[in-house]
Amino acid sequence: MITAADIRAWVFDLDNTLYPARELYDEIGVRMTHYIARKLSLAEADALEIQERYFHDYGATVVGLVRHHGVDAADFLLDVHAADHAVLQADAELRDLIGRLPGRRIIFTNGGGGHAERVLERLNLADLFDTVLDIEACGLAPKPQRESYERVLALSGIEARGAILIEDTLRNLEPAHDMGFATALVGLVHPEPLPPYVDFWAPDVKSLLRGLLEA
Repeated sequence: MITAADIRAWVFDLDNTLYPARELYDEIGVRMTHYIARKLSLAEADALEIQERYFHDYGATVVGLVRHHGVDAADFLLDVHAADHAVLQADAELRDLIGRLPGRRIIFTNGGGGHAERVLERLNLADLFDTVLDIEACGLAPKPQRESYERVLALSGIEARGAILIEDTLRNLEPAHDMGFATALVGLVHPEPLPPYVDFWAPDVKSLLRGLLEA
């Protein structure tokens, strides 16, 4: 049984893992559609179709836009993540739980770094994390591409053995588990039984961390 004392690196996804992102994601999604329509001179319905197709095919819309349309990734991420982060509220219990975790603490997100930094500031968690690794740091290789996880290991200097990946997206856990990470799925929706590449499940990140710290 893995406990917090066994873990030397805590690798967290950001959106819908550390906080419920629906309200913020709605605005980001609209901004994304507008950006694609503007840049590619498309009707918004066509832009939305491309947005959703590239997300499905590549794990991140930006990857398809760069690959097929030569869109500047940094410009895209800056524009679509210029949403109103004021909807986010700090959670004192979450801050306490993360602050008690032994070892390194890392954010690993398919989103942009600027967005991650603003989210962490709004949640009052920025000072608790050693590193933020976004999709640009990962060479536009999003989860669940194996290259993305390899870059996280190389850039952070951690080893998969002794690390845990905490995610709300099931498919992002399988490559991590294959590489030696412990894995945790958070969210109300989960398969039963859990697949063998998921070591832990909890309805939310606070429940997960409480359980690991108290084990």
